[in-house]
Amino acid sequence: MRPVRRLTLTDDVYTSVQTLIMDHAVAPGEKISIDGLARQLDVSPTPVREALARLESDGLVRKRPLAGYTASPLLSRAEFEELVEMRLLLEPAAAAKAAYAEDLRAEADLPASPDAPGFAGIAAFTAQDARFHHRVAELSGNAMLHDAIVRLRSHLHLFRLNFPQTHYGTSAAEHHRIVDAIAAGDGPAAATAMRDHITAARARHLTYLRS
Repeated sequence: MRPVRRLTLTDDVYTSVQTLIMDHAVAPGEKISIDGLARQLDVSPTPVREALARLESDGLVRKRPLAGYTASPLLSRAEFEELVEMRLLLEPAAAAKAAYAEDLRAEADLPASPDAPGFAGIAAFTAQDARFHHRVAELSGNAMLHDAIVRLRSHLHLFRLNFPQTHYGTSAAEHHRIVDAIAAGDGPAAATAMRDHITAARARHLTYLRS
C-alpha cells in the first residue's frame, strides 16, 4: 500500500491538472508536457503521469503512442447531441428503476453560487451534480446501467464547454422533482422528471456550442 502522503499528493496533482484543462489554461488539443507540468506544480513527473492516466479515463486527455498526451478537443455540436441522446436513453430508465428510494434528498441539493473564479468555483457543484446522477443510477439496482452512466463522464465534458449561471438553483429544483417522484414510488414520473431535467440542461448549454 502506498503511503498516505503519496496518495494525497497524487490527488492534489490530479485536481490541479484537471483544473488547468477545465479552465482551458491547457487549451483543447494542446500537447501536454509532463516535465513542464511537473515544474509548474513543483512535483516530480511521477504524480503527473498518474494524474494524466486518470484524466485519460475521464476523457479529458488523450494519449497517442510516441506522441504523448494532448488535451482532448471540446465536444462538437454532433458529439454534444450524441451525449445528450445517450443520457436520455440511460438516465430516465435508471430513475424509473430507483422508485421508492428515500435517501436521495440530501444528494439533490447543490451549492448556491460559485465561490471562486473558473473551474475552482464550480468544482463542488459539478462533483455534487455528478454524485446525484450516479446515486440515482446506483439505486436502479442495475450495475451495468450504473457503470454506463458513470463512464459517460458527462458532467466534466459539459462543464468544460461552459457553465451557464442558470444552473444554480434551477438544477437543484429539477433534482428535487426527480427525488419527489422516486420517493413516491412513481417510476414513470421519475423517468419523466429526469428526461425533463436533461432536456433543460441541454438547452442551457446549447448556445455555447461550436458547430
